[in-house]
This record gives sequence, structure tokens and C-alpha cells, in this order.
Amino acid sequence: MENPLGFTHFLQHADPIARTVLAMLVMASIGSWYLIVTKGLQGVRVRRRSEAFLAAFWEAPNLEALAARIREKGTTDPFSHLLHHGFTAIEQFQRGKCGNGNTGLLDAGTPEDMLSRALKRAIDEDRSQLEFGQTFLATVASSAPFVGLFGTVYGIYQALIAIGISGQGTLDKVAGPVGEALIMTGIGLAVAIPAAVAYNAFARANRNTLSRLNSFAYDVFSFLATGIKSSPMRSDARSTSEKMIELVRAQSGTLTPQAPPGLSVR
Repeated sequence: MENPLGFTHFLQHADPIARTVLAMLVMASIGSWYLIVTKGLQGVRVRRRSEAFLAAFWEAPNLEALAARIREKGTTDPFSHLLHHGFTAIEQFQRGKCGNGNTGLLDAGTPEDMLSRALKRAIDEDRSQLEFGQTFLATVASSAPFVGLFGTVYGIYQALIAIGISGQGTLDKVAGPVGEALIMTGIGLAVAIPAAVAYNAFARANRNTLSRLNSFAYDVFSFLATGIKSSPMRSDARSTSEKMIELVRAQSGTLTPQAPPGLSVR
């Protein structure tokens, strides 16, 4: 015997407007869970790679070793990406000094200014990558309950019209259609709650990562501004800086002085 009430009965008797609202909620749910899964897995990988790079950074004997590591493994996390931008800024400055004297706005200012701008660009790029998809999650979290509520209001309106036409206003005739209409509100909440929780979790993780990245940028600026990382294995800062620049140049290939190569690295 067919159940006259329930979600299946609701789907069978839903009109195009109700089906459209339901389709919007389903699409929002699919998009939210896709971002939740992909960003969650990506966050785990980035944290592991970041920890590995930071451990290698503080254990490295000199800047040449770090440049060699970036050349070998690439920039797989925000911290190596930041250091790569710093190396690129130094190379850019050295090419400007050895060039014909024609420099653009990108090369303007002191070496410290160029390095500061490069590190800031790296942080901005990493922030944009870390926050990818969060706007969608925030939109779903804030709008899905209202979309479901709209479906409920419309469903109740249609149910009351049908009850009025039939002339049967008893409780058993009213409770079924109204209860079916409330399903839309439940679906809206089921879509919004995971999106809201995921948005808050990702926002907190991004804040922590960016806070550490800003602190790391000060260390990178200090080391690259002097051209040497303190270590008992070296005594000539100029020689260390020149070797590091050569390694980065070998990694980057032939570059033009108008656009630093590190900007396109992820």
C-alpha cells in the first residue's frame, strides 16, 4: 500500500517551483561537500609539507642548501613559496645592477624595499589560494536556510489552497501537506550546517597558517637582507649570497627583468 505522506509522496506531487528549490539545495550541498573534502585533504597535505620544510629550513647549514632544496622539490607549501619569492627578489636586484640601468617600477627602491614587496606578494598569493572556495561555503551557510524556508512557505501555501478547494479542513487533511512542506526547511538546514562548520574550521586554519607565515617572513627578510644565515660553517657573507643567487638562477632559467619569475609559482 502506498504511503500517502512522506518525502516520496512530496517528490511525486511537487510542482516545478518546489522541484527547482530542491534542485538548488541539492546543488549547493554537492558543491559544499566537494569543497569540504578537497580543501580538507589539501590542508592536511599542506600542513605536512610545511612542517617538513620548516624543519629543513632551520636545520639547513646555509642559504645555498635551501635554494638547492627548492630547485629539487619545488614550492609545495606557502613557506617554500615565500622563500622562493625572496630568492627571486635578490636575483632581480642583481640583474638590475648588472644591466643597462633601465629599471621599471618593479625594480624601484632599495634592495630591502624590493625584498619586502616580494614577500608581501607571496603572502597575498598564498592567502588567496588558502581562502579559495570559502566564499561559496559562506554563501551556502547563510542562504540555504532561507531557500528551504521559501520552499516551505510555498508548499504550505499550495497545501492550504488544495485543502480549501476540497473543503476538508480536518487535522488529518491539514497535517500531511503541511508536514511535507516542512521537509524543505529541514533540507535547507542540512545543507547549511556542514557549510557553516567547514567555513569556520577553514577560516581558523587559514588564520593560523597566515600568522605563522607572517612571522616566517620576518626571518626570511632578516636572512636574505644580509645574504647569510648564521652558521659556524661560513665566514664570507658575500660569497654565500653569490652562490645562492647562482642556484636560484639555475632553477629559474632565462628570465626577463620586467616580471619576477616567482610570482607565478605555487
